[in-house]
Amino acid sequence: MPPADELFGPDIETVSELTARIKECLASQFDEVAIQGEVSNVARPKSGHVYFTLKDDTASIRAVLWRNEARRLTFDLIDGLAVRGFGSVTVYEPRGEYQLVVRRMEPEGIGALELAFRQRFARLAAEGLFEAGRKRRLPEFPRRIAIVSSPTGAAVRDVLQVTGRRWPLADVLIVPTRVQGEGADVEVVTAMAMANRVADVDVLIIARGGGSLEDLWTFNEETVVRAIAASRVPVVSAIGHEIDVTLADLVADRRALTPSEAGEIVVPDAREVAQHLDHLAGRLRSAGRSRLADARVQLDRLGDRARQALRQMANHRRVRLARLAAGLEAMSPLAVLGRGYSLTLRDDDVSLIQSAGEIRVGDRIHTRLAHGRLVSRVELIDPADDRRLERA
Repeated sequence: MPPADELFGPDIETVSELTARIKECLASQFDEVAIQGEVSNVARPKSGHVYFTLKDDTASIRAVLWRNEARRLTFDLIDGLAVRGFGSVTVYEPRGEYQLVVRRMEPEGIGALELAFRQRFARLAAEGLFEAGRKRRLPEFPRRIAIVSSPTGAAVRDVLQVTGRRWPLADVLIVPTRVQGEGADVEVVTAMAMANRVADVDVLIIARGGGSLEDLWTFNEETVVRAIAASRVPVVSAIGHEIDVTLADLVADRRALTPSEAGEIVVPDAREVAQHLDHLAGRLRSAGRSRLADARVQLDRLGDRARQALRQMANHRRVRLARLAAGLEAMSPLAVLGRGYSLTLRDDDVSLIQSAGEIRVGDRIHTRLAHGRLVSRVELIDPADDRRLERA
């Protein structure tokens, strides 16, 4: 072995210098790499960066998604997911480890948006947002309809044309918003909040024309889905064409295959309503005539029963009155007079004299008989006769 001075020489490096040289070498040789593997050990610290490992059957490499790239990732990065990544290899100098800095990533064998749709659907379905039991019925005769859509798009024109033809009685309020592009989800949520604050809005339509999955992605954003679920009024979703299904369609109270169908769903046909009312009026007239005839028959029956009841009541009262009259007749003073008694009254012919002590000699008195009346003057008063009568 050569001496130490010859072995190390004047070009000996520090750890930092060697690491920097390795980093420079990796940066020049591995500035753009495409790699595929399976995700594991996913970690999301508060910084917003995402750290994970990419591996295959025999090797692994540490990887990182910086915060800005992580925010643009449409799907959830989870352990076990097969992905393809693009980025560069660099050295993490504090630990002397090399790592892959990922700038773009997509799932293996399926598009990123498709995977994001499936993941988001599974998560929201587990919360019950798509269950039929939480969906509300639409009003039969809406007075005011709010349309959340692009004011210049064909979708809003289709809805206006159908609702105006079928049910011109309804007021239609257009709440303008972008329906595509970055930040469109925020505008849709804001427009829905405005529509919910307007008084007398009975139903809300979210509408846009057809397009690719990317074009319709605004209506798969979680913020839009939750805004539909939280709406105070029923929501009809009319996004794209029949083959296009978004999470907004699944959470809405009713899905329309096209914007035109949304107009048919939310309002009735005025001509059909008028025909139905005419039919009901005819049935009411017919039923009225039939009921009138039945009422007359029933009224006649009730009249007969009432007359019979009145006759029975009158007979009963006559018998009772005769009994009462007989009782009163038996108790009448006139009946007593008929049995040989008389009544003696003062000169006023009103006050009854019951005792000899009530009159004086010379008083004029009246005596009532069963037939006629006597007027006489008192010549003698014998009080003893009263006592004898009392003893008797």
